[in-house]
Amino acid sequence: MEKSLHLHEEAARCLLCANAPCTNACRAGDPARGVRSLRFDNPAGAARWFAPCSEEDLAAAEQACIHYDRPVRLREIARQLPPAPPAPKAPSLAIDFCGIRCENPFFLASSAICTNYEMVSSALEAGWAGVYYKTICLQEIKEVSPRFDAIHDSRRGISGFRNMEQLSENPPEMDFDILKRLKKNYPTKIIVASIMGNTEREWIDLARRAEAAGVDAIELNFSCPQMRMAGMGSDVGQNVELVTFYTAFVKRAVSIPVIPKMTPNVSSMTQVAMAAYFAGADGLSAINTIKSVTLGKGSDVHGKKTISGYSGRAVKPIALRFILEMAKNPVMKNLQISGIGGIETWRDAAEFLELGCRNVQVCTAVMQYGYRIVEDLTDGLQNYMAERGIEDLSLLVGSQLNSFVRPSDLDRDTMVFPVIDRSVCIGCGRCYISCRDGGHQAITFGEDRKPHIVGAKCVGCHLCRLVCPTGAIGIAKRIPKRTA
Repeated sequence: MEKSLHLHEEAARCLLCANAPCTNACRAGDPARGVRSLRFDNPAGAARWFAPCSEEDLAAAEQACIHYDRPVRLREIARQLPPAPPAPKAPSLAIDFCGIRCENPFFLASSAICTNYEMVSSALEAGWAGVYYKTICLQEIKEVSPRFDAIHDSRRGISGFRNMEQLSENPPEMDFDILKRLKKNYPTKIIVASIMGNTEREWIDLARRAEAAGVDAIELNFSCPQMRMAGMGSDVGQNVELVTFYTAFVKRAVSIPVIPKMTPNVSSMTQVAMAAYFAGADGLSAINTIKSVTLGKGSDVHGKKTISGYSGRAVKPIALRFILEMAKNPVMKNLQISGIGGIETWRDAAEFLELGCRNVQVCTAVMQYGYRIVEDLTDGLQNYMAERGIEDLSLLVGSQLNSFVRPSDLDRDTMVFPVIDRSVCIGCGRCYISCRDGGHQAITFGEDRKPHIVGAKCVGCHLCRLVCPTGAIGIAKRIPKRTA
């Protein structure tokens, strides 16, 4: 556990350089890919990338490292990695979505990461299964500057990302031509047109033009939270009647799958999702960004600020909650879902799949790390499937749904004590402070700097385990609660 934690902390120091000097300095192996695999939760992949590197190679790589503080300790990482496991037979990641065969479940989300032919082409060449192209509309789009802000995490960069960006600034005819060329030049990739109208006529016109361009499906943007015109974006997604009408209008106008995109800026997404379902939607995308406020230095627009969309790792639990509620709804059990919200690693993607999604869309992580992360997503997910003996990705879909119950159905008659691993504990006392001031005063901490759990006071809340910086606190066997 100590070694694993050390590895991840050291990997978090890497700047994830373009054209990494460390790898360029090596005669064999790829330490940059290895560190990136660690960063994105794939230690088995990391071991395989480091395995061909000699001690001399890694010394040269450290010398070439351009870190602003000190070089990433590549030799120490290599020594502490477990032996490289044999590369498993890679399971297929192919999966069907709305009747469309996708080579893997990883898609670009409709956003700034897919605004022209060259960008999307680069992503598809990198290995993404397809794209939900940036939303096309008939209104003139004028963006602001700056348009982004972020909440930073001291260990992993950006945890939350706020944007004020709207829709495609290209003329519609340009975007439809781009979609046509993409589908012609990448016939096995999945091209989805995202559209947004302001009237029935606009929705139908845009949908028909998208179908004529040869796209595989149409996403209806009912969810953009920062439109400067009323009656568009999340104004629609909060209105059951408008979602019903616009979905039905588009379904009658085209023969390809129609996928409404849901807004999280509602108390219940299920009601709006059911409206789309009964109007004939083939699938749903969820979630779009969450309305938010940040006060970052330099993020104002000429001295003014506004409410706008929030994304990134911080929103993943909220997205998963909406996905779970829709997937557990028996009325919509046949409706397929494309999951969005804070997906950065293969494990994030697996969580969306295990709650019922059949593909996932990524945006903020690409904005931070580039299209290249699809390599880590696919490699990590294939390793996970191989370790569990899963050959068909669809077997993961919804596999965690039965483990979720109502709060009233949870076991309240047993408990699990935390247990301290003395070989890992460094005696910092963080667990003691948190339990004393935020828990049940069930940990003592003396001059020997060794925390001790007081069983008579411990209620098994596990706050101590969550705050421990070294991972020294684990979980004991579940036992019946004490009776008075």
